[in-house]
Amino acid sequence: MMKKYLCVAATIILHIFSFAQEDSLKVIKTDTLAIRDSVAIDSAINNVEVKQQVYKLKPAVDIPLFAVGAGWSGYAFTKIYSKERSTEEQILSLDKNDINGFDRWAVRPYSEDLGTTSDYIFYGSMALPFLFLTGKETRNDFLKLSFLYLEAMSVTGLLYTGSVYLTNRYRPYAYSDETEMSWRTRGGAKNSFYAGHVALVATSTFFMAKVYADYYPKSKVKWVFYSVAGLATGTMAYLRHRGGFHFPSDILLGLTQGTLSGLLVPHFHKNPLIKNHNVRIAPYSNGESSGLALTYKF
Repeated sequence: MMKKYLCVAATIILHIFSFAQEDSLKVIKTDTLAIRDSVAIDSAINNVEVKQQVYKLKPAVDIPLFAVGAGWSGYAFTKIYSKERSTEEQILSLDKNDINGFDRWAVRPYSEDLGTTSDYIFYGSMALPFLFLTGKETRNDFLKLSFLYLEAMSVTGLLYTGSVYLTNRYRPYAYSDETEMSWRTRGGAKNSFYAGHVALVATSTFFMAKVYADYYPKSKVKWVFYSVAGLATGTMAYLRHRGGFHFPSDILLGLTQGTLSGLLVPHFHKNPLIKNHNVRIAPYSNGESSGLALTYKF
C-alpha cells in the first residue's frame, strides 16, 4: 500500500515539474521576444533617420499677417518718400539745442558716399534667402523658408513704415549748415524716426543665422552666422550715423526691432516635436506588427 502511495506521489510531482518546465519555457520564449523586439527598436532608431519639419506654418495666422504687413508697407513706402518739401525758413528755424541730450551730438552733414555704401549692404542683404539653396535640408524647404523670410521682412516693414508715416523727425543732416539746402529741404529729410536700413538688415541677417542654427543645431560654426549678422548690422548702423541719416535713438530702435523680427518669426514657427533632442522617433516593425517607436533619453 505504501508503495502505491509513493508511486502516486511521484507521478503528481512529475506532472507538476512538467508544467513548471512548460511555463518556464513560455517565460523564456516571451523574454526572448521582448529582447528581440527591443533590439529591433534600437536598431531602427539608430539606423533610420526620420525627417521632421523644423518649422511649421500656421496659414490662419501667417497669411493674414503677411498680407497686412506687405500691403501696408507697399502703400506707406509711396507716401513716406513723397512727403512735402520743407521751406528754407523751416529748415533755418531748426535749432540743435531742441534735440534731446542723448542724440544732440550726432548732428552731422550729409554724406552721399556713405549713403551709397549703405545702400549696397541694404540691397545685398535682400538676396540672402538664395543661400538656402546651398544646403540639402534648407533647399528642400526653400519655399517655406522664403515665405517665413518675407513674413519677417513684412513685420519690420509694417512697423518701420508706420512710424515714419506717422512722424516727421528731421534727419541729423537737416540741422547741419554743411549740408546743401536742396537736401535739407527734401521730404525724405523728415524720415529720421526710425532707422529702416538698420532694421531691415538686422531682420535679414539674424533670420539667416537663426534658420541655420535650427536646421543644424550641432554645427560648430553657428556662431559665425550670428557674428556676421552682428557685423553687418553694426556696419549699417555706423554708416547711417556717419552719413547723417539717423540719430542714435533711431538706430538703437531699428537695430532692436529688426533683430527681434529676424529671430522671433522663425522661433514661433519651430516645430515642438524637435525642441527636445532627447526625444527620438523611428519606424518600427518586427515582422508581426509595425508602427513608430518613441524613446526618451534620460
